[in-house]
Amino acid sequence: MNALTTWSLEQTSPADLLPAREPEAVAAGSLRVVRAEVPSPELNRFLYTAVGGGLEWTDRLVWSREEWLAFLTRPGVETWVAYDRGTPAGYIELDAQADGVVEISYFGLLPDFHGRGFGGFLLSYGTARAWDLAGRWPQRPATRRVWVHTCSKDGPYALRNYERRGFRVFDVTTEPTEPDASSA
Repeated sequence: MNALTTWSLEQTSPADLLPAREPEAVAAGSLRVVRAEVPSPELNRFLYTAVGGGLEWTDRLVWSREEWLAFLTRPGVETWVAYDRGTPAGYIELDAQADGVVEISYFGLLPDFHGRGFGGFLLSYGTARAWDLAGRWPQRPATRRVWVHTCSKDGPYALRNYERRGFRVFDVTTEPTEPDASSA
């Protein structure tokens, strides 16, 4: 029987963040991280499928354009996109809650950008932004916790990247999954 393991990780202080080293592409000016300030269901769906296609991300595939737009226009939701020489390389999506908690709801790189140090850099950038969300909305308290979850279907370095950035595991769940048809 196959099993899916999910790790939930958190930081409870900005001092927990252990930033990754900047890749050479940042110094060269070819790698930039830009906030997608105009909510665009098409952009977020593209990023979600481009990053998650090989990782079996499926929960948002059924979302209508209206559902994407409703999520993206909520106060506290931000999408940050990494571009390498103008080409989308990855993204991090932040979902700030009213209680001072920020979830990194999605994060990852497109397959062609793996192995260049972009993942640690983008996660560091996004996590720093999550800690800096206080004051953006009048009702929002200062960030007191940033959390994320990853699972055994995500990339082989995902859990290690989160831990290297200072995230600590606070919960682990394992559940049986259907056998993969290709392994039968």
